[in-house]
Amino acid sequence: MRAKIGQDEPLNAVFKGRRPTGEIYTPALGQAYPNRDWILTRILWLSGTEKGKNRLGSVDTMQRYIYIHGTPDTEPMGIALSHGCIRMRNSDLVKLFDLIAVGTPVVIEA
Repeated sequence: MRAKIGQDEPLNAVFKGRRPTGEIYTPALGQAYPNRDWILTRILWLSGTEKGKNRLGSVDTMQRYIYIHGTPDTEPMGIALSHGCIRMRNSDLVKLFDLIAVGTPVVIEA
């Protein structure tokens, strides 16, 4: 993992471009922007380890901004809905965020 973002942000804080927008997600905000890919609460920014492939290659994980991030609690889990990221429930993500350090290897299995 390359970076941890959002350490002191509240639950459901909205991020855009890895920066908090100052918004807190609510169902009303979600209805106002139904096509937005919500990045909430915390971001674990991933970096690939396979040189020439997902690191410094054609599918570079870091340069494609692939994260583990929070999502609205109303969103389904276990199905592809994001733009390549891994979504987690916000409360689970806060626990994970607090447990791991930058540089921790992350293995993603399908």
